[in-house]
Amino acid sequence: MNTMPKIALGAWSWGIGAAGGDQVFGSRLFEDDLRPVFDKAMECGLMLWDTAAVYGEGTSERILGSFVKDVSREQVILSTKFTPQIAGDSPEAMQEMLDGSKERLHADVVDIYWIHNPMDVEKWTPKLIPLAQSGQIKSIGVSNHNLSEIRRAGEILGAAGLKVSAVQNHFSLLHRSSERAGILDYCKENGITFYAYMVLEQGALSGKYDTARPFPEGSDRARCYGPVMPQLEKLMGSMGRIGGKYNASPAQIATAWAIAKGTLPIIGVTKAEQVEAAAKAAKIVLTAEEVSELETLGDAADINTLREWEREM
Repeated sequence: MNTMPKIALGAWSWGIGAAGGDQVFGSRLFEDDLRPVFDKAMECGLMLWDTAAVYGEGTSERILGSFVKDVSREQVILSTKFTPQIAGDSPEAMQEMLDGSKERLHADVVDIYWIHNPMDVEKWTPKLIPLAQSGQIKSIGVSNHNLSEIRRAGEILGAAGLKVSAVQNHFSLLHRSSERAGILDYCKENGITFYAYMVLEQGALSGKYDTARPFPEGSDRARCYGPVMPQLEKLMGSMGRIGGKYNASPAQIATAWAIAKGTLPIIGVTKAEQVEAAAKAAKIVLTAEEVSELETLGDAADINTLREWEREM
C-alpha cells in the first residue's frame, strides 16, 4: 500500500439521499462539481478517501468510483464501511454490502473496510474474517465503537490471526470523548491508526460560519450548530490568532491540532481549494502550548456535539 498520508479526504457530503449531502450538509454535489476536487487531491498526493455504503444511499461511493476508474488502482487508498443498520436479513449481508461497494467504487479490493456502528459486535465482527481471508479487504476498522467493543473485536479477529488496524470515531476540539475514554492511548499502544471524523464539526470550526454567516438553512448541521455559534467565539478567536502565526485558517488549525494528537483526521472536501488547504494543514506543527490553549477553550465552550448515531465513549 502507498505510504499513508497524514490526512484522509471524506466524501460524506457527496451526492444526495438518506444520510447524504443534501440532508446532512445542505449541499447537492455530483460528478461535474467534484471532479476538480478529486483531480486536485491526486495532484497534492492525498490519495486516501473515506466513504460508506450508507452515505446518500450509495451515491457518495458511486461518484468517487466514477473518478477511481480513471486512475490506476494503486494510486488511491479506499476506505468504506459496512453499516449494520441498513443490512438485510441474509446470512451473507456483509458480503452483499461489500459487493455493492466494490461495484460502485470500481474496485476489486477495498483497502480499509469498517464496521460502521457496533450494533452487535459478536454477530458482525466474525463476518469480516472471510472477507479478509479471501483478499477482498486489506485491513479492518471499527467505527463508533467504545474501548470494550474495540478490545472484543480485536479478540474475535485475533483468533483468526487478524487484527483491528483502524478505529474511526468523532474527535474534535469540542468532542474529545475518545481521548478521555483511553481509546487514543489504546490505539497508540496497539499500533492502531485512529481516524478522527468531524474534526471541523461539519464546518462549525472552519471559520466559515458564525452568527452573521449561518449554515445552509434546513440542513442537519444548521439545526445542530447554529444555536451554539455564540459559545464558540473565544475558541475561534484563539484559532484565528494561532492561524495568523502559521498563515493558516481556523479549519487548518483544527486539522493540525488533530494531527498533533496522533490521529489521522478525515477532512470532508467539496471544493478544490479545500483539498489544497488540507494538504497545507498536514504540514503545520503546533506547539504543546498551542495545543493546550485550544483544548482549554474547546472545553470552556461547553458544547455537546454528540450526534444521534453516537454515544459517549
